[in-house]
Amino acid sequence: MPVTGWIAILVVIGMIYLLVKRWETRLVLFGAGFILCCISLDPMAGLNAFAKTMTNASLIMAICAATGFAYCITYTECDRSLVYYLSRPIRNIGLLLVPITAIITFLINIAIPSAVGVGAVVGTTFIPLMIRAGIKPVAAAAAVLMGTTGSLLSPGLSHNAYVSEMAGMTIVDLISYHAVYSAMIGIVGAVGLAIVTFVLGDHKGDASAVTGAAGKDEKPFKPSAIRAIIPVVPIVLLLVFTFWIPSVKMGVAQAMLIGTILCVLVCLPDLQKYSNQFFKGMGDSYGSIMGIIIAAGVLAAGLKVSGLVDGLISIMVQSNEIAQWGGSFGPFILSVVMGSGDAGALAFNGAVTPHAQEFGMEIHKLGSLAFLAGAAGRTASPIAGITILVAGIAQVNPFDVAKRTAVPMLVACFLLAIFMR
Repeated sequence: MPVTGWIAILVVIGMIYLLVKRWETRLVLFGAGFILCCISLDPMAGLNAFAKTMTNASLIMAICAATGFAYCITYTECDRSLVYYLSRPIRNIGLLLVPITAIITFLINIAIPSAVGVGAVVGTTFIPLMIRAGIKPVAAAAAVLMGTTGSLLSPGLSHNAYVSEMAGMTIVDLISYHAVYSAMIGIVGAVGLAIVTFVLGDHKGDASAVTGAAGKDEKPFKPSAIRAIIPVVPIVLLLVFTFWIPSVKMGVAQAMLIGTILCVLVCLPDLQKYSNQFFKGMGDSYGSIMGIIIAAGVLAAGLKVSGLVDGLISIMVQSNEIAQWGGSFGPFILSVVMGSGDAGALAFNGAVTPHAQEFGMEIHKLGSLAFLAGAAGRTASPIAGITILVAGIAQVNPFDVAKRTAVPMLVACFLLAIFMR
């Protein structure tokens, strides 16, 4: 490996340090990548990667449309109606509240592919409900956090769009491949957290101890069964037209737009404000989600021109096992220390995954392994935004919440490395 490759290792260590210190993710990824390009005397590689990624049509269509739809269902409170009807049957089932809450959150996160968005709407409903049922606040927060890996199965998730394009597959085909492994993460997380809750005695809390943010009275809310259906409409459309009516080419953007129009017809919102929400969601997602993808593309370019990627590939070529364990625990560890399931997985998939065939793996398999492991790592991280959010709702320490999710997610990552071949 050339000298620039060893310098790249130091730059990556510095990048991780800055991310742990909560520096802005896009700034750190772009800065590290562009510095490596300059050190390698090829600054245009970083600039070209930036320009190429920012105009990626398939990513922009899927991600921006999905986020615009998510903003609309939040604005019309369709998401609250969905949570309300899913929470009604599980109010008095004791310890089982923990895994069932995790599973319900997982399912909701498929329809609403935003961990923070789902954590906010589910947490304000389920966490007080669980505390009143005798579950300690820290376990209640952990149950909601554990369910936020459901977005792995969402067509609107940026990773599904990113890896499917790289592998030359449709998003639905990629999800069909990793669905069983994504479901495994959800099941292992739910069952594992139930065991941790039992061992630590977190199911023996004070049922009257609903304090802090979780105990605040919410504004009056009237649920609607019809509105509760709206969040799942795009997913149903994609499944129907992909598997049963393939002659109609239904893409993610088109499905999300149909869901948005149906939401208008059902909810009859203020059309001007509704339109503002939809396009605000599209714009925010480009700046935040696409921004991270663009910055990660620059980092991938820097790692490649520095020679570090070629060095890693030469190691992985020696053994398929090395590639599998590196593709799972690498993004997992990065996500734990960064508090983001996106940054580490996107950097890995941008730099290493395109070369998967060189060390005996397929692009869609290695790419899926990386972002599934990254999601597990984010769920085990005490500094992730969603961890801090649910801990705030329950008025507990984020590190105490992460202690409950860490072991089940570590087990899930281990199983991913074994079975995703």
